[in-house]
Amino acid sequence: MRGVLDVIEYVDPSGREMVHRIPERGSGDFRLGSQLIVRESQAAVFFRDGKAMDTFGAGRHTITTNNIPLLGKLIGLPFGGETPFKAEVYFVNLKDFLDEKWGTPEPVALRDEELGMVRLRAFGTYSMEIADPQLFVNKIVGAQGFYQTTQISGYLRSIIISKLIDLLGTTHVSLFDLPKMYEEIGAGAKAKLQDDFAAVGITLKTLYVSSISPTEATAQAIDERAEMGAIGNMQAYLQFKAARAMGDAATAGGEAGGLMGAGVGLGAGVGVGAAMAGAITEAIRGGQQQPTAATVACPKCGTANPADAKFCNNCGTNLGGSVKCPECATENAIGAKFCNSCGAKLE
Repeated sequence: MRGVLDVIEYVDPSGREMVHRIPERGSGDFRLGSQLIVRESQAAVFFRDGKAMDTFGAGRHTITTNNIPLLGKLIGLPFGGETPFKAEVYFVNLKDFLDEKWGTPEPVALRDEELGMVRLRAFGTYSMEIADPQLFVNKIVGAQGFYQTTQISGYLRSIIISKLIDLLGTTHVSLFDLPKMYEEIGAGAKAKLQDDFAAVGITLKTLYVSSISPTEATAQAIDERAEMGAIGNMQAYLQFKAARAMGDAATAGGEAGGLMGAGVGLGAGVGVGAAMAGAITEAIRGGQQQPTAATVACPKCGTANPADAKFCNNCGTNLGGSVKCPECATENAIGAKFCNSCGAKLE
């Protein structure tokens, strides 16, 4: 049989353990008259058969049926109280736990006013205190089976994330508006979490939101949206991108093919360069087709002249006058060969 625990105490060198179990595995052998030493900022909870039996505050205590009345019903005393009984003692840390971290383990999908659907990560800190050690041990150790600090922290984080996601889902604002609401979101989440923490014997003192950020894919979509807004005319932008890609391809072809390839690449580069220049010009003009100026053709040589020109800029023919018929004096258009009134030949 294992040795009887005559002195029960625990000192946490790290100060970060929420609860420590004596013994660490199985049940311990205790007996009436054993000494229990509880330090400041500690509480010791005797636990047996899935139930917290009694709680001890700071000081030195001698275990008797007087301070643990339930023991009288659980053990026999045929040897004057010397018979060992099996139980566990949980030393609960009553100090304030500051700067505890919380964060979403996976991105959370939320509806966004401007972007439609986004995937976000959220991180922050909280502080807490174990206010009711016996309730804490019953709910966390007895009901959940957790007594390691990492297990308990993970359990509390899951509660925080659940309430925070629920809160974010009801805000109905855009991702771009969330940074100015961190304080409001933290206060709202703390209010929603108070009862859940109190139900396991914990007082939630503060909760802060450090960041709510998009995933890499969502951030890329936001950047593309911003670029589109800055470009303005998407058709012109695509024309410019296509022309630049063609120019790069032509340059690469000229460099890779030796002397012959260089000639081919140069020829292609010249042609593509002209196309690229036209595309860039088109992009600069906003991608809109410029209206063609009105012209008038010279009746003698066919040269196109500005609509308001009076004489052809190639042959000097009068563009704005008329030809008088020598027979009937009817005015005919410049270039007419016969009079449109009497049919006489015009010179």
